[in-house]
Amino acid sequence: MSLLPPQIIRTIEELSKLPGIGPKSAERLTFHLLRSSRASPGALGQAMLDLKKDLRYCIECQMITITEKCAVCTDTSRDHSMVLVVEEPLEVIAFERTPYRGVYHVLHGVLSPIDGMGPEQLKIRELITRAKAGGITEIILATDPDIEGEATASYLQEQLRGLVSSVTRLAHGLPMGADIEFADQVTLREALAGRRGM
Repeated sequence: MSLLPPQIIRTIEELSKLPGIGPKSAERLTFHLLRSSRASPGALGQAMLDLKKDLRYCIECQMITITEKCAVCTDTSRDHSMVLVVEEPLEVIAFERTPYRGVYHVLHGVLSPIDGMGPEQLKIRELITRAKAGGITEIILATDPDIEGEATASYLQEQLRGLVSSVTRLAHGLPMGADIEFADQVTLREALAGRRGM
């Protein structure tokens, strides 16, 4: 028998389903919402409902938007012949902080059979359709340099063969400020392979 009311238990259970939120963090968040005058559970609940109700995927790039096409896809000053393929919407935001001014395609995950993520669960078909429509000269694959990201990049490269003139992959290697002595073998191999003239 629990000392906590069922509403609190349910809130803790629901919050702990979120990535990176364990049971202890869910408890802290629940009690913060309960006692804080600034954090309104009603406003949070409404925001969560609106999140699912008002948002959709851009018909072009699959980024999350409130309109049929997102702001990037409707921007005529961008290079629409260059498409950067990313795993998740947050990665678009990261690349927007760089000088990149092409457009994007969001896969919404990576190939991971163990997690039930095959090509059908990702936005790969939409990417192939874009490539077949023409007008794209380069597709840059920007999946993570892990097993799933590499498998996804290889699969996409195979699917895109002959549809666009250039399919490239982001360079991998040592991050700025990293100590070489602490780098793993894969990172060092990629850094050597991606070396450039000075």
